[in-house]
Amino acid sequence: MTYHVTIVGGGLAGSEAALDLANRGIAVRLIEMRPMCPTPVHHTDGLAELVCSNSLKSTKPDSAAGLLKRELALLGSPLLEAAQRTAVAAGGALAVDRVLFSRMITAQVQDHPLIELCRQEATDVTALAAGADAIVLASGPLTSDALSASLRDLTGSDALAFYDAAAPVIMADSIDRERVFRQSRYEDADQGGDYLNAPFERDEYERFVDELLAAERVIAKDFESRDLFQACQPIEEIARAGRDAPRFGTLKPVGLTDPRTGRRPWAALQLRAEDACGQSYNLVGFQTNLTFPEQRRVFRMIPGLENAEFARYGVMHRNTFIDAPHLLDDHGRLDTEAARAVGVPVYVVGQLAGTEGYCEAIRSGLHGALAVAADLRGVALPLLPPETVYGALLAYATDEATTDYQPMHVNFGLMRPLEPPVRNKRERYGAYAARAEAALASYREALDAVGLMPR
Repeated sequence: MTYHVTIVGGGLAGSEAALDLANRGIAVRLIEMRPMCPTPVHHTDGLAELVCSNSLKSTKPDSAAGLLKRELALLGSPLLEAAQRTAVAAGGALAVDRVLFSRMITAQVQDHPLIELCRQEATDVTALAAGADAIVLASGPLTSDALSASLRDLTGSDALAFYDAAAPVIMADSIDRERVFRQSRYEDADQGGDYLNAPFERDEYERFVDELLAAERVIAKDFESRDLFQACQPIEEIARAGRDAPRFGTLKPVGLTDPRTGRRPWAALQLRAEDACGQSYNLVGFQTNLTFPEQRRVFRMIPGLENAEFARYGVMHRNTFIDAPHLLDDHGRLDTEAARAVGVPVYVVGQLAGTEGYCEAIRSGLHGALAVAADLRGVALPLLPPETVYGALLAYATDEATTDYQPMHVNFGLMRPLEPPVRNKRERYGAYAARAEAALASYREALDAVGLMPR
């Protein structure tokens, strides 16, 4: 018997779910509204387009982000494999050439015999049930107004929202290499490194902050902390919290030595390669709400970027997500009377479900695919242990006791405490990693026992 699943959204979560389900022999109809319905932040009609940054974060095995990649690798994630094949140098992080990455995923989806890619807007969740055995909503943070309205009918409550921001990208040949130097943190300058660094003297930093705070913004309001996802705070909002806040965060100079002075800069902006050929660079941590002309004016005050040519300006946009702890079960299925009346199970994955981060979206799509496959085949999906990093995030995101829910990255703060406690931070993170590895091994065995591990 061939099952049919309709997935809405061709981003990271939707593409991952589509490829995983199709690889299991389940027919998929993947609905993506672009290019018919463009968004304020997408630049192409490609699937799995990365809109904020090209970094998928750390690969260190004793970090939460590194453990998440370990989960994806051991569970056979097609998008993680594509990311590794399109990687660009980024020190201890996994960053990709976002154009090649999107093209690879788009080609895999278009060429898969069990996936039908439909370029249209989905407006009614109930209507999607026609001909489907299950629905997966992966429409992301920029879910269209019509689909949002339909989703509100199913949830019985208004969708929640926060503001997210993306950093600018500049052309490599417009960077002053006499001032900007190549070095990764805590490495000798003569060893090079994967990052470029624009160093500030104290007076340069003070003038920059003055202009940053005075610059014209697209959304002219002082955001409260609850309005902004903390990991994507615009640089001007960080500065508004305190003049020195940027240099203790995004612009921290620790581990860097300016070869021109032989000492640590007062502050430093890091730039990360945006593409495999190093033709453009991302201003790391410089998400912004400034108008385009102001970005040109203010960011060209950064030492070494006086003649910067912008390949892409930073943008700020509204994100939509649901109150997952009170709407989803622990498998990501929408658990309301109205949703059950649709006639087929409705799953919500990715940023629409309130997970935040690229790899988190991929992992959410993979988890949703496993849940759907188990449901259709009539087997019990093994419980993802909370000792794994995504298991901890999922437990938080589906716990009814979670109040004032906000999107969350994987992090060790969500993990169950160690018994006995470990005081040393490095040893504690290593212990978390060892415990997660053991839990993941047991989970893989449980998946294999019910025929859900990819062959």
